[in-house]
Amino acid sequence: MAPPSKAGAALTALREELAGEVFAPGDEGYDEARTVYNAMIDRRPAVIAQCVDEADVVRAVRFARDLDLHVAVRGGGHSVAGMALGDGALVVDLRRMHEATVHAAAEAVRIGGGATMSHLDRATQPYDLATTGGRISSTGVGGFVLGGGTGWLDRWCGLAVDNLLGVELVTADGSRIHANADEHPELFWALHGGGGNFGVATAITLKLHELPRFSVALLMHLPEFGPEVVRTYREIIEYGPQEAGGTVMYLTGPSAEFMPAHLVGQLLCASLLTYAGPEEDMRRLAQPLLALPHEAEVVTALPYADFQCMLEDPPGQRNYWSAEFLAALPDEAVEVFCALADTEPVPTSTRHVLFPQGGAVAAGPAEFPVPFRDAPWVVHPFGVWTDPADDERALRWVRSVRAGVQPWSTGAAYLNFIGDEGAQRVEAGLGVENHRRLAEVKRRYDPDNVFRFNHNIKPS
Repeated sequence: MAPPSKAGAALTALREELAGEVFAPGDEGYDEARTVYNAMIDRRPAVIAQCVDEADVVRAVRFARDLDLHVAVRGGGHSVAGMALGDGALVVDLRRMHEATVHAAAEAVRIGGGATMSHLDRATQPYDLATTGGRISSTGVGGFVLGGGTGWLDRWCGLAVDNLLGVELVTADGSRIHANADEHPELFWALHGGGGNFGVATAITLKLHELPRFSVALLMHLPEFGPEVVRTYREIIEYGPQEAGGTVMYLTGPSAEFMPAHLVGQLLCASLLTYAGPEEDMRRLAQPLLALPHEAEVVTALPYADFQCMLEDPPGQRNYWSAEFLAALPDEAVEVFCALADTEPVPTSTRHVLFPQGGAVAAGPAEFPVPFRDAPWVVHPFGVWTDPADDERALRWVRSVRAGVQPWSTGAAYLNFIGDEGAQRVEAGLGVENHRRLAEVKRRYDPDNVFRFNHNIKPS
């Protein structure tokens, strides 16, 4: 750390030179600027630089290097581990850099590093184009994509990294790099799952796909019907087209127009069939689910961007998540999954989620460092609550879900779905051989591990 006199002079210069705003402890607005999605995270960065363009990012990174500060990068601030912040660090806050430019003829979009899924989906919707995005509209595009990227459309058009065409990056020495298949190809490979280890992604370019119609069937079942619901949904996915996706999850009955009042606040089993196509085709696929007993339903066609806002999880709550990727989903695993809902914290915003993979996820490029792509099913205990008194039981429940489905686990991890679970889980999220190769890329582009507030890859 630099002497106070040097640090003070450098901070004054940064305030003058940055086109965006700069916050330090004691400044009005500092506490708001350091607030992230997960209310369990309370960290105090030395400086927060709210950048408005790539030149601001370069200035901020060079400022950090001059003062020997480590750098955290904030896009959406959605990381369950709070990786957008670091105590005593410089935070490069990209939230003002969210512009999206759609190149409809080329079926591509260039989007700023601070954009959220809502920015992306709203920009592409008028062109009837879309790409795999996170399942919550406030998720940051940059961290989501560079961490692998699973979403409602992944069975149809692949993981987000399968649609990555280019990344504009500011590296640890303040250099600007454009990485794609032709320029810096080894770095470009590393960005397909290696996350924020290699620099600040100021913009990314993604491939788009024609999606003129999108439809969903959302049904609410009493929890005792859960095993039958899961088995029925499993058959639809395993024998249906890759346009079909969705989830089965246990959740607290929401206060919604379609929900019977007596079920609000009660544990329910929800089945959701998403379909990248017209409603009539989706209804035919959904018939086995619709034939099961259910208490409420929403069956409709709607714009994909609108659907992306339907299952929101607002910021300011306490969060702890994890995941296990399953090699198979036999009836025994179904029974175990459903039984684990019995101890789910209710009423809270917690969700006990089962996602399908397969389709374009499994068919995607095997060389990227996303070893979870081969698993056909994912169990995702998504703990969300408001009262700190519930911390222990919520964490205990999430861990019990992982342990319960362990017999069917492939051992792979999706790093965007987990918090700080140790170095072995990071390796599981990248693959052992991939991890060694990624460490070499890290050594080339960030030998001092300046970018360490992430699922960290140490330089080899």
